[in-house]
Amino acid sequence: MTRACNFSAGPAALPEEVLKQAQAELLEWGSARASVMEISHRSREFMDLAEESEQDLRDLMSIPANYRVLFLQGGATQHFAQIPMNFANPQQSADYIVTGAWGEKAVREGSPYAQVRVAASSLDSAYTRIPARESWDLDPNARFVHYTPNETIHGVEFQDIPDIGGAPLIADMSSDILSRPIDVSRFGMIYAGAQKNIGASGLVILIIRDDLLERCPDSIARIFNYAQHAAGHSLFNTPNTFGWYLSSLVFKWLKAQGGVAAIGERNRAKAKLLYSTIDKSDFYSNPVEPSARSWMNIPFFLARPVLDAIFLAEAAEAGMLGLKGHRELGGMRASIYNAITLSQVSRLTEFMEDFSRRHE
Repeated sequence: MTRACNFSAGPAALPEEVLKQAQAELLEWGSARASVMEISHRSREFMDLAEESEQDLRDLMSIPANYRVLFLQGGATQHFAQIPMNFANPQQSADYIVTGAWGEKAVREGSPYAQVRVAASSLDSAYTRIPARESWDLDPNARFVHYTPNETIHGVEFQDIPDIGGAPLIADMSSDILSRPIDVSRFGMIYAGAQKNIGASGLVILIIRDDLLERCPDSIARIFNYAQHAAGHSLFNTPNTFGWYLSSLVFKWLKAQGGVAAIGERNRAKAKLLYSTIDKSDFYSNPVEPSARSWMNIPFFLARPVLDAIFLAEAAEAGMLGLKGHRELGGMRASIYNAITLSQVSRLTEFMEDFSRRHE
C-alpha cells in the first residue's frame, strides 16, 4: 500500500478508520442488503442514520435545543448567497468582517441580496492579521454579522468568538468546525462545507437558531429556504446520502478520540510543532501575526522560491502530498485537519529540517 500523508486543503484527508469502514460497508450496509447509496433516503434504515448522526453532532458540539441542524447539498459558496436571501433583503444591511479570500467571496456573492457592508478588513496587511475589534464599523441595524473564523488560503484564524452586540453572528466554519470546543450559543448560524473536517465534498452542514428561521421569506424558491429544509428534516429533496453517511462515521470516530476537547488538544500540539519548525529556521517563514495563526492551514515560504518545485517533488517522493501553496500566494501550505496525526506532522517537520540542511 502506498497511501501518502495528505496535507491537502480540501477535499482533505479522512481518518483511515473511517475509510476502511466505508470500504467494508460499500456493497452491503448494515441490514439493508444494499449500499447506503442505493437505498431510499426515506427508508427506515437511512432515517435512523440521519437521526443518530444529528444527535452525535449535537453531542460533540453541545448544540442547544433551540438550534436546528441541517444536512444539505452544496458547499459554503452556495450559502454565501443563500444566507442573505433568507435573513435579509436588498434594502437591508448586513455586516461582513473580511480576513481573507473566502470573506471576500462571501461579500461578492451576498451583495445582490442585501446591502452588504465591509465593517472590517485586514486587506491592508495582505490578510496577515485580524482587524482590531475597536476598528470595526458595525451597523446597529444590521440583519447579521458574517465572518470566516479560519481562512484556509491565508492561514489566519480567530482565536476567540468576537463580541458583536445584538445582531446574529454567522460563521463560515468550513475549515475549523469540530477542531476545538466552541460555544454554539454565541452564534445565530454556523455553516460548513464537509470536505475538510467532516467528510466528503458535496455536503454542507448548517446549525441555525430557531428565531432566524422565522425570518426566511416565502418569496424565495422553497429549495433555497432554510425553514423549508428544517421543516422537512433535511429531506425536502434527495440529500447527498453517501456524504451524510460518511459524516456519520466521522462523528463516531471523533467521539472515539475523546470528543472535540481531546481533538482540540491534539490540534494545538500539531500546530505548535509545525510553527516552531518554521520559526526557528531562516530557511522557512510564515507571514501571519502569531496571535492570528491558524491551527488548520499553515502557509510557509522557502527563503529561495527557486527551490519550491524541488521541495514539492522530494516531499511527494517521501510520501507527503498536497503541500503546494494556493495559487494566489504561492509557496507551501500544510493543512493539518483533524484526520492528520501528530506523527504525520512530525514526519513533515523532519523532512523540512532535512531539506533545509541540504539546500541552505
